[in-house]
Order: sequence, then C-alpha cells, then structure tokens
Amino acid sequence: MERTVTQVALFAALIAALGLIPQLTLAFGVPITAQSLGVMLCGTVLGARRGFLAVLLFVGLVAVGLPLLSGGRGGLGLFTSPTAGFLIGFPIAAFVTGFVMERLSNLNTAVAAGIAAIVGGVLVLYVFGIAGLAIVLGKTVGDAALLVTAFIPGDLIKAVLAALITAALYRARPNSVPSRA
Repeated sequence: MERTVTQVALFAALIAALGLIPQLTLAFGVPITAQSLGVMLCGTVLGARRGFLAVLLFVGLVAVGLPLLSGGRGGLGLFTSPTAGFLIGFPIAAFVTGFVMERLSNLNTAVAAGIAAIVGGVLVLYVFGIAGLAIVLGKTVGDAALLVTAFIPGDLIKAVLAALITAALYRARPNSVPSRA
C-alpha cells in the first residue's frame, strides 16, 4: 500500500515536472507540451490502476487551482477551455495505456510499451481531445480532428520515448515497473 501511494505521488509529480518544459501553443489554443509523455509513462510503468490514480491525482490538483499544467495553468476554468477534452482524457488514457501494457506481457517490454502508449496515450487521448475541441470551439468532429493532426508527429515521438524509458527502467530495476509484474 505504501509503495503504491509513493508511486502514484511520484508519477503525478513527474507529469507536473514535465510541464516545466516550455510549451508551444497552437493557433487554436491547445499547447504542445511534454506532459502527455508523463501520462504515457504512468500507464506503461505503473499499469492501469496505479497509472490512472497518478494522473487523476494530477488532474485533481490542477482542478483545485495549482498551476501544474504547462505554462503555469491551473483551475476549474481549464475544464471549459479548448484543452478540456485532453485534460479530462488524461486519466482514461493512462488507464488504457496500462491496461494494454499489462495484457501484452508476452511481448518485449519496449514493443509492448510502444503499442500501449500509442493506443492509450495517443488514440484514446485524441478521442477525448477531439470531442473537447469540437464542443468548446463549436466545430464539427471532422474539423476538430483536422486540428489535432499537428500533434501526431510529436505524440508518436513521445510514445517511442515512453517505450524506451520503460524498457530501460525495466532492464535496470524490474521491480520498479509494476505493469510487468
């Protein structure tokens, strides 16, 4: 129990720390940040349950006003902004990433983490992000989907990084990757 609480808190802090990397805000109001890499790592390293809890803790801290998102943003107002879908989707993306990672236990760690990060950390997160953009910006789902195409190359790079980091961590300290237990 104590180990789980520590891991959840550390990975919530990791997502916050990744927000310190300068963001690049696109014309329609959604920034490109490194924080989605943290969401992917929560799933690939911690697994579905712990990854979900870590990201839920992070989102909860943002909701109460802590300026933990890239650019020092925080507060309930973010849940009505163009980023709302992505923010709401973060915990679900971490859960799906962890779920896929746990189910691919027969594959090489890097391959499993790469697949899991793409499925949960990219595809699932995009479903929420596109829905949020469509609602907040008053666009069709197709138009909102076109807007997120700018994120695809960066998110694929983040998925590869999540796979490599998870595999390296597993090689160095197998017990520190609960998703592979």
